[in-house]
Amino acid sequence: MATTASALTEVLEANRRYAEVFDRSKLASPPARHIAVVACMDARMHVEEIMGLRTGDAHVIRNAGGLATEDAIRSLVISYRLLDTREFFILEHTDCGMLKFREEEVKQAIAQELGADVSGLRLYPFADLRENLREQVRLVRESPWIPKDIPVHGLLYHVEDGRLEQVT
Repeated sequence: MATTASALTEVLEANRRYAEVFDRSKLASPPARHIAVVACMDARMHVEEIMGLRTGDAHVIRNAGGLATEDAIRSLVISYRLLDTREFFILEHTDCGMLKFREEEVKQAIAQELGADVSGLRLYPFADLRENLREQVRLVRESPWIPKDIPVHGLLYHVEDGRLEQVT
């Protein structure tokens, strides 16, 4: 699904207004609060607002489900090794779309619609939100490329009322 011209026009206009008052050119590359967050890409989640962060405070790594995929772990490794983060958070949320589909059904629909080979495509849906969150924390904690003394926290954001719940 391509971006429409109207969406592109809106984005470029918004950026023009943003650039007119831009004042963040002096922020350092390492996050000021020395934290990194792996979070779901859900549009209802404004990670910085949810966690009381400002621009420059944290690295925020987002993907569908807030999963500790190979790429998310790669980003965490770079974050701690090169940019001095010292604490990690996994942030998932209630009413997550990853709870609402079966991988094989979606892959079959993609194959039929696009004629694409989906054998290498992994979508990683899950059935139990809290168990999945615990598993993502475990994957980060047990990664051989991340020091064992870096705290890893699992947080569940409740989209219904804005609360955070510590799960691990």
